[in-house]
Amino acid sequence: MSILIDEKSRVVVQGITGGAGVFHTKKMLEYGTKVVAGTSPGKGGHEIEGVSVYDTIEECVKEQGADVSVMFIPPRFVLDGAIEAIEAGIRLLVVIPEMIPVHDMLKIRLAAVKKGCTVIGGNTAGLISPGKCNVGIMPEITFKQGRIGIVSRSGSLNYYVADTLTKSGLGETTCVGLGGDPILGSTFSDILPMFENDPQTEGVVIVGEIGGVYEEEAAGAIKKMKKPVVFFVAGRNAPKGKRMGHAGAIVEGDMGTADSKIRAMKEAGAGIAYKFSEIPGLFGSKVGTGR
Repeated sequence: MSILIDEKSRVVVQGITGGAGVFHTKKMLEYGTKVVAGTSPGKGGHEIEGVSVYDTIEECVKEQGADVSVMFIPPRFVLDGAIEAIEAGIRLLVVIPEMIPVHDMLKIRLAAVKKGCTVIGGNTAGLISPGKCNVGIMPEITFKQGRIGIVSRSGSLNYYVADTLTKSGLGETTCVGLGGDPILGSTFSDILPMFENDPQTEGVVIVGEIGGVYEEEAAGAIKKMKKPVVFFVAGRNAPKGKRMGHAGAIVEGDMGTADSKIRAMKEAGAGIAYKFSEIPGLFGSKVGTGR
């Protein structure tokens, strides 16, 4: 199994006629993702890579059964596009653009909660269930179907961890990129219970970075998990007080530092990896037993 997406997911691409929309629609189709529709207001009736283009998300849901949307549109239009998708009944919304205005993301989160929609992003690389579905811009070469779930703020770190798991023979069930913006549609605390309830996922890697408090806040969710959790944080050697990385990578006081995150993860019972190569070994005999 997997979480959030699988071979049955029916994807609509918002902004399909733009450069990024065209390019990544082709890549997703080549992977086997069921991209069933796209939207571009005023361009309904066209086709991109054999995919029908509509003016509205509502049409995509009614005519093509779309249930997942991935957005390749400018940040200033994300709020309107997200609300349209949520109101149309989309169950999973993947927000690729970065630097979404904070108040816009707060409005999107509120609307999503009311309608039961899961939002991933903004500033996300998307998510992939290897061998089944790839929604966003994940480079499929590093992923292979297997036993471990990954949830990461960073897209590139997600790729590196997946490559490590793939080469170790563990592979991945689903890899989720939460995104790097300050306000996220979903957090570690939201995704971890999904992995806990997925029969195929035998362990989880949390990939954090300095700045923000999403990792510290996930400690409560980790304590409730029976499956093993491994934590890796980027930025341990960043100069103190230096802002680095994503828009959300802001350290305030004693929270948001690498040490603070590692301490919270240790207290919650997670194994701590200081190098990518250490991650597979920290699962030990806890995975691969078929339980």
